[in-house]
Amino acid sequence: MKKYSFVFGAAAVLLIMLFVSCYTPSPLYGTWSDNDGNKIQFVDDGTFSANIKDSANNLVSYSGEWTVVDNVLIFSIKGDTTYTRNTEWDIRGAMLYLTWTANNTTKMLTLYHVSR
Repeated sequence: MKKYSFVFGAAAVLLIMLFVSCYTPSPLYGTWSDNDGNKIQFVDDGTFSANIKDSANNLVSYSGEWTVVDNVLIFSIKGDTTYTRNTEWDIRGAMLYLTWTANNTTKMLTLYHVSR
């Protein structure tokens, strides 16, 4: 009987180790900003907040939920109305490249990872 309990215990430990080793947190978590005042904060609960300059150089605040599918970042922006925007993203080193589109304004952003 001790032999079987050891086998089941060892199998349980291996399964737990496999699960923990396969879990990878998103590289997007944390705060990303640039020198122009644009900033996006990704939280691990799937929410975000952003301050992005519009075409008139005014800082506009956004918030909502975000998800990632492969290299597509999906923003569900909440406000007077909720709308969804998809963008391709890429991280090279500590820099995040993405296209921000909101209120008929599109902006190419290069943001730096400033905190986790």
